[in-house]
Amino acid sequence: MDHKVRLTKRQIKEDKFTTYMLKSRSWFLENWQLLVIGVAAAALIIVASVYYTQSRAARAGEAATKYAQALQDYRNQNNQVAIMGFAQIVEDYSGDQTAEQATFLLGKLNYRIRNYDEAIRHFEMYLNNYRDNTLTRAAALAGIASCYEDQGNFVEAAEKFQQAFSEFPDGPLGGDYLNSAMRNYLEIGEVEKAWADLDSIKARFEGSELVKRAVRRFVEKNPG
Repeated sequence: MDHKVRLTKRQIKEDKFTTYMLKSRSWFLENWQLLVIGVAAAALIIVASVYYTQSRAARAGEAATKYAQALQDYRNQNNQVAIMGFAQIVEDYSGDQTAEQATFLLGKLNYRIRNYDEAIRHFEMYLNNYRDNTLTRAAALAGIASCYEDQGNFVEAAEKFQQAFSEFPDGPLGGDYLNSAMRNYLEIGEVEKAWADLDSIKARFEGSELVKRAVRRFVEKNPG
C-alpha cells in the first residue's frame, strides 16, 4: 500500500517561494542588461531634470540682471544704449518674461526718438507674441495709434485708439483712448464717430475732468 506524503501548509508556501526565487533569478540573469540600462536611464533623467532646473534659474537670473541695466539706461534717457540692451534680451531670452517687457519698451523707446517704423514694428511684435496682459496690449495699440497720429495719419490713428479702448475698456486709460480716438475722428471730419465717442466718455466718466476736456475739444473742432 502506497503512502502519500502530505505536505504541510508551511512546506507548500516554502516550495512556492523557492520556485518563485528560482524563476526570478533565471529572469534576472537573462535580463540584467535591460535592468541596468533602465536604472541608468532613470538616473540620467533625474540628473538632466536637476540640470535643466538649475540652468533655467541661472538663465532667468542673467535675463533679470541685463533687463535691470537696460531699464536703468531707459530711465536715464540713454536711449540708444537701452535699445541695444532690450534688443539683446529679446534675442537671447525669448520666452522669458523679461523678453516680453523688453519688446514693449522697445516700442516706447523708438517712439520716444520718433523712429516710428521701428516703434510700430515692436508694438506689433508684442501684440503678435503676447496675449495675456490686456493692459499692456491696449498700451501697445495706443502706441501704434500715437505713431500714426504724429505722422498725420489720422484715419489709422483713430482706428487704433478705438481698438486700444476695446482691448481693455475698463482699464485705467480707457477714457484717454476714447478721447484720443475722438480727437482723430474730428481731424478727418468723422463727426458722427467723434460724437459717439464723446457720448461714451460722458456716460462712463460723468463729472470728471476728462469729460470737460473732451467736450471742449469737440466744440473747438466742431462749433456747429
